Amino acid sequence: MAALCDPPGAGSPPRTPISPQDLSHELKAFLTGSDPTLGTPLSPPDHARCALRLLRRLPAARHAVLQHLAGLFDDHVSSHLRLRSELHPPPPPSSPPSALTEVIHEAQRLLLAFIKAKPNAWAPLLAAWAVELLGQLSSKYSSRHGARGLNELLQLWMSCESTRTLMEIYAQCLAALIATCPDACVDALLDTSVQHSPHFDWVVAHIGGSFPGTIISRVLSCGLKDFCAHGDAVVATGAADKRVPKLASVVGILGHLASRHGASIKQELLRMFHEGLSPGQHKGTVPFLLQLALMSPPLLGTVAAELVESLKPAVLNQLHQRFSPLPRDELDATVSLLVRLICQTSCGAFRTLQFLLDTAMPASVITPPGLALHDGVREACDRLVALLLLQLQKLVHNRPAPSLSDGPQRCIPFLEALRGRVGELCIETLRLERKRYLWLHQLLGLLAVYAAPHGAPEALFHLLAAAKGQEELALAAQLHAVLAASLADLPAATAALCVRQIHAGALPAPQLARLLRNLAAVAADEGADEAASLGAQLAPALASHLPELARLLLHPAPDACEAAALLLCSLPPPRGLRPAQLHAALRAAVHHFFLALRRAGCDGGSGLCNACKLLEKLSSGSPSAGRAALQLLVEGALRGRNAQLFGGDAAGEGGGGGGGGCNECDAASAASLLATNRRFTAAVDFSAGVWSVFHAGVIGHGLKMESDPPSCSQDEVNRNIYVFINVLLRCCRAAEPNPPPPPCISPDAAKAVASALVDSVCPAAAAAAGGELCWPPEEQARSTVERDLRILRRFKQQPLLFPLLRVVAMGRPALCYCSVLLRGLLATLMAHWDACRHADTASSPWHLHASCALVACMAEGSLLPPVLGEVQELFPCLAPFEVRLLLLSVWEYLREHSPLPQRFSFQPHRGMFQRDFAREGDPAKYLVPLHSVLHRNVERLGLLAGRFRT
Repeated sequence: MAALCDPPGAGSPPRTPISPQDLSHELKAFLTGSDPTLGTPLSPPDHARCALRLLRRLPAARHAVLQHLAGLFDDHVSSHLRLRSELHPPPPPSSPPSALTEVIHEAQRLLLAFIKAKPNAWAPLLAAWAVELLGQLSSKYSSRHGARGLNELLQLWMSCESTRTLMEIYAQCLAALIATCPDACVDALLDTSVQHSPHFDWVVAHIGGSFPGTIISRVLSCGLKDFCAHGDAVVATGAADKRVPKLASVVGILGHLASRHGASIKQELLRMFHEGLSPGQHKGTVPFLLQLALMSPPLLGTVAAELVESLKPAVLNQLHQRFSPLPRDELDATVSLLVRLICQTSCGAFRTLQFLLDTAMPASVITPPGLALHDGVREACDRLVALLLLQLQKLVHNRPAPSLSDGPQRCIPFLEALRGRVGELCIETLRLERKRYLWLHQLLGLLAVYAAPHGAPEALFHLLAAAKGQEELALAAQLHAVLAASLADLPAATAALCVRQIHAGALPAPQLARLLRNLAAVAADEGADEAASLGAQLAPALASHLPELARLLLHPAPDACEAAALLLCSLPPPRGLRPAQLHAALRAAVHHFFLALRRAGCDGGSGLCNACKLLEKLSSGSPSAGRAALQLLVEGALRGRNAQLFGGDAAGEGGGGGGGGCNECDAASAASLLATNRRFTAAVDFSAGVWSVFHAGVIGHGLKMESDPPSCSQDEVNRNIYVFINVLLRCCRAAEPNPPPPPCISPDAAKAVASALVDSVCPAAAAAAGGELCWPPEEQARSTVERDLRILRRFKQQPLLFPLLRVVAMGRPALCYCSVLLRGLLATLMAHWDACRHADTASSPWHLHASCALVACMAEGSLLPPVLGEVQELFPCLAPFEVRLLLLSVWEYLREHSPLPQRFSFQPHRGMFQRDFAREGDPAKYLVPLHSVLHRNVERLGLLAGRFRT
C-alpha cells in the first residue's frame, strides 16, 4: 500500500496538483455516476474517465476503479460480439474507434505507466486482475462467438480491443517481473486456468508462445509446489485433477506449448528429474513428474526416449536410494504408476523395453567396467517387468470382441508401437538369454493377440526365418501352442505369409534357405502326429502352395534350391492341382535334379537324394503326372550340357532334325546351317535322298570343331547313369497305383519313356513310328540310310540310350514302340560288320558293345525267342562277317514276326504281359546260321552248342 501511495518518481504518470475539495468532487462523481455540480448522469466514457482520474490521484481506490473498468471491458466485449454477429463479414480493423475504445486506450496507457513506474507494486495486482477478467470474459461469452479450435479463438479474441488490451497488460506485468519473481503472475495464470479451462486455453497458448522459457519453468515449479502441498497420496489414488487442481492446468498449458516448444519442455523436465534426485531436494519431484506424464501422453512422448537414455547405473542407484526407505504401500503405488505409464508409452517403446530387460537381467559373472548396478535395482526392475506383462495381458484379453456396430478397439500405445518391431523382438527372443527370452516370448504372444489377425503369422514367420537350431525352432511351436486357442487358421495364415515374403524378395538367399529348412523340419517333425501340433497343421497348408514353392527350385542360389527341395519332400503328396501347375512343378523339379546331379560330388549327395525323393513324390500325384515326369527326365538327360553328365556330347546333332542340338555353344561354332540355307531359299527340304545336306563346317570358319573332351570321369558317368536310371524306375513305379512286381515296370510308364526316347533321338521318325512297327525286308532299308545313320550317331554320342532301352524293355510290350530306333540301329550295325575287313570284332569295340546290347535289350523285351536272344554272347568270339550273319537272322525273324503289342497277353497271376513264342511257330529256320557258325568254330564254341538247341 505504501508503494502504491508513494510520490511518483520520474517514470510515474504526471499528476496535476488537486485540492481536497476537487478530490472529493471526483470521488462523489465516481460513486454516484453523475455530475456533482449539474446533477446529470455521466455517460459510460465520462464515468470511466472519472475513474481513471481518481485512480491517478487516489491509488487507494484501485480495487473499485479496476472493478469499474472490468464492467467497461465487459460492455465493450458484448458490443463487439453483437456487432460481429450482425455484420457479415465483421468490420475491418481500420474502422473509426468508438468512445469506449478510446477510453480503453486511455486505461491501457495509464495502467502501463503504473507498471513501468512501480513494477513490484503494480505488476502482481494488475496481472491477477487482467488474467482473471480474461478468464471471466472467455467463459461468459463462450457460447456466443461460435469459434471452433484454438486458432479461431485466438483470432476472435485478439481482434477485440478489450481482450487484446488485457493480454498486453498481463504481458507487460510478466515482462516486468520476469527477472525477479514472476511466480505471482504465473500463479494467477494457473488459478485462472483451473477455473475457466478450456475457454481460457487461448490465453495460455498466447502467453506461453510469448514467454516459453519462463512459462514452462515457472508453471512446472508452481505445479510442483501445489503437488507437494497436497501430499503424495495423489500417486496412490490417481485422482490428481481433484486433489491437485493446478496439476490439470499444468498439463493443459504444457500440452499447448508442446507442439512448438517441445525441446524446451523436454529439457526442463529432465532438469527437474535429475535435480529431484539430489540430496536436499523434495521427495515429491519424481512422483510429480510421473503423475504429470501419466496425465499427458504428449509430454510422455516428448521426454521418454531421452529419459531412458539418461538412466545410467549412477542414476538408477540414486533412485533406489531415494525410494527404498518408503513404506510398502507407497512403493506399490509407485510401481503401479510406472506400469500404467509404460503401457501408455509409444515414443521410444522398443528402447524402453530393451532398457527394462537389460536392467532386470541377473548379474553376469563377468562384470562390465564402470559403476556396478545395485542388486535392489535388478530386483525392482524384474518385478516391474513381471507386472508390466501382467497388465498388458489384462488389457489385451479384456478388450471386447470387435463388431460392426462398435468403433475401433481401444489402443494400447506400448503394444501399438511394438507392432513394427516384431522381427527385432523375435531375434532377441532367439538368443535364449536366461530369463530374457521367456519375457520376450510372453510379450510376443500378447502382441500377436493384440495385432490379430496379422500379428501372429508375422511373429511365427520371423521365428521360423531366424531360428538356427532345434532349440530355437521349438519356440515357434510353443508360440503356436499358446495362440492356437485364441486364433483360428493360424498355420494357414503363416504359410501364406511365408510364401508372400519369399516371392516378394524380402529375404536374402542365406536367410531364405534357413527359412525353408526350418519349415521342412517343422513339417517333418516326428512329434507332429498330434492334430493340434504346428507341424501337423503347417504341412497341409504349405502343400496348398506347392506351385509357388516349386519355383524356388529355380533359384540362382544352390542352398536355396536344396532347401526348397527338402521342404517339398517333407510335405504331403499334392492333391487337387491343375495340370498346368503340376507340370510347371515337374519342370522345376527335373531342372533341380540335374543341377543336384552335377553338384553331387560337392555336397555329399544329400541334395541329390532330396531331388530324387521330390520327383518320386510328384510322380505319385496322378498317372499323367508320372508320364510327364518321365518325359521331362528323358528329354532333359539327352539335351545340352546334361548329356555330358552321362558321357554324352553336348553338341548333339546339327540343324538337320536330330533334335538334340545344343544351344549353348560358342557363337562361332554354333552357326546354323538351317539359318544359312534360309538366306538363299524360301524353304529347306530335309526329305531323305541324295540332296540331303551334311553339315561339315562353316565357310570362313573352317571345318566343324571336334567336341570337347568329356568333363566327367568314367566313374562319375557310371554313377550318374545309375542314379538317373534309379530315379527313372522309381518314377515309373510311383506313377501307377498297382505296379507289377520288380524288376518289371508298368507298360504305360515304359511306353511314356519309349515315346520320349523316340522324340529325342529321331523326331523325324516319331510321327511315323506308330505306323512303322512292321519291319521291311533288309533290301528296303536302304531308303532310310540317312535316318539310320543319324540314329547311330545319337547312340554313339549318348551312352545313356542303351540303359534307357533296357528300362523300356522292362515294361513289356513298350519296346515295340521303339521299333524305329531298333531297326535303324540294327541296319547300321549290319552295314558296319558287312564292310569291316578286320579279322575279329575287337577292332570295333563300340559296334561290338552296341550289337550285344541291342540283341540283349530285344531279348529282354520279348521281341526275340530265348535261343535267338542269347546269340550276343558269341559276338566277342566271332569274325565280323559271322556277326553280320547272326544279326541278319535277327532281322529276318523280326521281319516275319513284327514286334507288335498284340503279340503280348496279360498274365493276371503274374501281374505282367508275356509273349508265347510257342504259338508263333518253330524258330529253327532262323537258327541255321547260328548252328553253322558254331560248327565252324567248334574248337572254341563247342561247349556252348548245347545252349542253342531249340
